[in-house]
Amino acid sequence: MPDPVQLDVLGPRGAFRSVTRRRVDDVAGSSIAELSLAPQVFVSRALSALRQASVPPAAERIAMLAQAGHLFATSTLCGLSPAEYQWLTCRASGVPITAVRRATHWIQTCAEQVERAVTDACPRGAADNAARPGSELGNRRLTWVRRGDVLAVGAAGNHPAVQSQWLEAVALGYRVAVRPSPQEPFTPHRLVAALRTAGFGADQVNLLPTDSEGVDALIRGADLAVVYGADLAGRYATDRTVATHGAGRSKVLFAGADWRDHLDMVVHSVAHDGGTTCVNATTVLVDGDPGPLAEALAARLAELPSLPPQDDRAVLPVRSAASARVIEQYLLRHGQSARIRLGGEGVVDELGDGSAVLRPAVLQVDRAGTADIGVELPFPCVWVAPWSRADGPEPLRDTLVLTVVTDDEELIDRLVTEPSIGNVHIGSHPTCAMEAGIPPDGYLADFLMRDKVVLR
Repeated sequence: MPDPVQLDVLGPRGAFRSVTRRRVDDVAGSSIAELSLAPQVFVSRALSALRQASVPPAAERIAMLAQAGHLFATSTLCGLSPAEYQWLTCRASGVPITAVRRATHWIQTCAEQVERAVTDACPRGAADNAARPGSELGNRRLTWVRRGDVLAVGAAGNHPAVQSQWLEAVALGYRVAVRPSPQEPFTPHRLVAALRTAGFGADQVNLLPTDSEGVDALIRGADLAVVYGADLAGRYATDRTVATHGAGRSKVLFAGADWRDHLDMVVHSVAHDGGTTCVNATTVLVDGDPGPLAEALAARLAELPSLPPQDDRAVLPVRSAASARVIEQYLLRHGQSARIRLGGEGVVDELGDGSAVLRPAVLQVDRAGTADIGVELPFPCVWVAPWSRADGPEPLRDTLVLTVVTDDEELIDRLVTEPSIGNVHIGSHPTCAMEAGIPPDGYLADFLMRDKVVLR
């Protein structure tokens, strides 16, 4: 067994290996890394250094981000090759290695195309004016400016690709401090190292692993913060300086359309990347009897193999056997009133080394409004329910991505204008279909920036 990989704090004066470290285990319970933890006083001093740092010009930042994306995907960083990084990430998170490889290239693409994201997010008036001298505009000029200087990121650990989102902040001139998830610290550590190797100063982007008290100090000490996961999202839900990202609760709706023509799309929406992301569908609603759809979906998902995450054929997530049992019991408690089409005898398939595959579950309920439909779990777990036009958009609210298959333009208009639905995919487009530069949860710049009128 090789020695655990050392993941140092990446502070304003360079790498720092602390006395206090957190063990990072793989899905079988073996130690694969040690994550140095930054003391609270270190976090405070790091934030002060970030606040005082100078900001490279915009064009220089964009070029360095593109270089960082290339380095992230292709180079050895902090002693880890891309293949070694991907192996460690899949073993720690349980996300299939093919999904980790896709995420690697996704992060590279997002870094290379970050200029598109921030340009598209910029208000047209400010973008037009920024390209021309103020003297040509008379006395009034609209300017797009940062709401602060330092951004704290409470990073997610469910899927590596989510780390691409905070790159927008770097492009906009924020100094960024990232607190990695203790479950999967490899991706943010590698990304911060890539940014520094590409030319960003140690006082411009930091990796600050901390305990729970350190997280609060980090968020309180920054100007703005972005946090992921139910715990942090709930803790800071009412703080207007914190952008929270919790469950996605993405859905598929068939309204007057035959689902049989789109079963592949539904399977992809539910199971892509092991069902581990916020854009995977957790609810499918059908105009009519949901039974045949639930049965067909269960039959397709039951065919997926149980394999360790580093296997190239793996498509399902893996956890420690103990963790998987906790998730299984949670599911079975919430599914007591449902007809369980798949997973009724459990979803845990132990691999014999202390780890277990989380196999798919399909649960059919009698009505779309049941509270259990909102339950979202980190594997392919989907609730199938009936829907009618009389139900309207109510069962579809609080949805990150909604795929709707229908010819009803009036319904489409209602869904597009519903404030609590983040994105609408019209037609046979999976909920997890994404394009670099077009984020599924809105531009981070909407939170980071503001318009300011300047009068001369």
